[in-house]
Amino acid sequence: MDRTACPWLIKRFIDAKAEFLFVPVEKIEETVKKEKAIPYDAPGVELGHHGDKCSFDAVVEKYKITDPAVLDLAKIVRAADTDKMEMAPEAAGLEAIMTGFGIVSKDDYETIAKASPVYDAFYTNCKLKLVREKHKAEIEKLDRKERREFLRKKLVD
Repeated sequence: MDRTACPWLIKRFIDAKAEFLFVPVEKIEETVKKEKAIPYDAPGVELGHHGDKCSFDAVVEKYKITDPAVLDLAKIVRAADTDKMEMAPEAAGLEAIMTGFGIVSKDDYETIAKASPVYDAFYTNCKLKLVREKHKAEIEKLDRKERREFLRKKLVD
């Protein structure tokens, strides 16, 4: 999960021009020095797993991302990445999708390309849940068509 989720998070909220290198674990240290790269999702690195938290959490914390929808998405990614599906009902679906992409893709770059729209959709769904909570009373008064338009407008604002 982190292998695809972190690049999405970094490109979307930290550095749109970030480039990613994928090397075997034994080449990480050498590549970091040579390329001045920031390693993630590898043993013993700052942007890796720490306790119950996954690499996505480490990126969120290091770069002080406070967007409430990202924080909700972090729970889903953490649940799927740490095999604690009970933490978030969406985690099993995310895990299934990313496992499938990993199997049918020729490399990590293709997997990330396929995964990015999925993370966009999960992020939008997290935003949608927050909007629904905030505007519950207003939404209950609307018919289906009005509700859809209201939610779409709130998501774009």
